[in-house]
Amino acid sequence: MFKGMYNWIDERLDVTPMWRDIADHEVPEHVNPAHHFSAFVYCFGGLTFFITVIQILSGMFLTMYYVPDIINAYYSVDYLQHQVAFGVIVRGMHHWGASLVIVMMFLHTLRVFFTGSYKAPREMNWVVGMLIFFVMLGLGFTGYLLPWDNKAYFATKVGMEIAGSVPWIGGYIKELLAGGTIVGAQTLTRFFAIHVFFLPGVLLTLLAAHFFMIRKQGISGPL
Repeated sequence: MFKGMYNWIDERLDVTPMWRDIADHEVPEHVNPAHHFSAFVYCFGGLTFFITVIQILSGMFLTMYYVPDIINAYYSVDYLQHQVAFGVIVRGMHHWGASLVIVMMFLHTLRVFFTGSYKAPREMNWVVGMLIFFVMLGLGFTGYLLPWDNKAYFATKVGMEIAGSVPWIGGYIKELLAGGTIVGAQTLTRFFAIHVFFLPGVLLTLLAAHFFMIRKQGISGPL
């Protein structure tokens, strides 16, 4: 049945050449762990993307139960943690994955830097990679407030003060993030919207550009 369905779609859209072009793409020898043990350092980018996919999928599950208001936010997380089947596992994956993805991205950035992969003609991809790094940090910061417990509240207040200390524009950044003069209901709603809608949209766009340039330029060789 699936083969017949695939053939029906392929006859109309000719999808086979598209996925064959990706599947038949040869991996350079210097990034193949079967040939070089040091090639494992080239896996950090792929591992970062793998964890990102887990973050997206687990986050979609969490939004089915999370309530982004100051009255119910904490209780919705508590309900998810203790009442929903496998809720504690999924939330744990999302919680620890948020830290792990930053670690893997940092290692990936170090690999790119020390192998000189940021040099011509890959400067634009380096810039896009740095933007992805900052978006990931933003996702971590905005997601930290969502449980709405004491740790999340006071950590966000510290983060707000740091943002407010930026010369000239710090006050505007702080007010934009907080939605007012205090960390309250408007802040939680804003952080939820930024965390779930705005930053993921930017992230997916940057990832598409990142992969397109990798595909176009290829994986850089060792120094």
